[in-house]
Amino acid sequence: MIFITDIAKDKIAEIRQQEGHSNQHNIRVSVKGGGCSGLMYDLNFDAEIYPQDQIFEDKNIKILVDKKSLLYLLGTTLDFTDGLNGKGFQFVNPNASRTCGCGESFAV
Repeated sequence: MIFITDIAKDKIAEIRQQEGHSNQHNIRVSVKGGGCSGLMYDLNFDAEIYPQDQIFEDKNIKILVDKKSLLYLLGTTLDFTDGLNGKGFQFVNPNASRTCGCGESFAV
């Protein structure tokens, strides 16, 4: 399962509206190679659901994850912060053994 904090849920709704996406546009979370720690998170809106997708729902937000990425993301919580140390979405991933300072890449 992938979880979303209340703050992230509100920010997703705000960005969805600003960018003109409908409620048919779900959140797609994936993992790609790269970054200073070896793996990077990718977060986008997507109206397409593919056969290999796992679909989770938390706080009325549908989250799409491909099976390969799911291995790295199980139990992850998507959060949002706008504090002094940076602004943006953050992934609280219990599977990550190491993360970079910017929080955008990780290693397992």
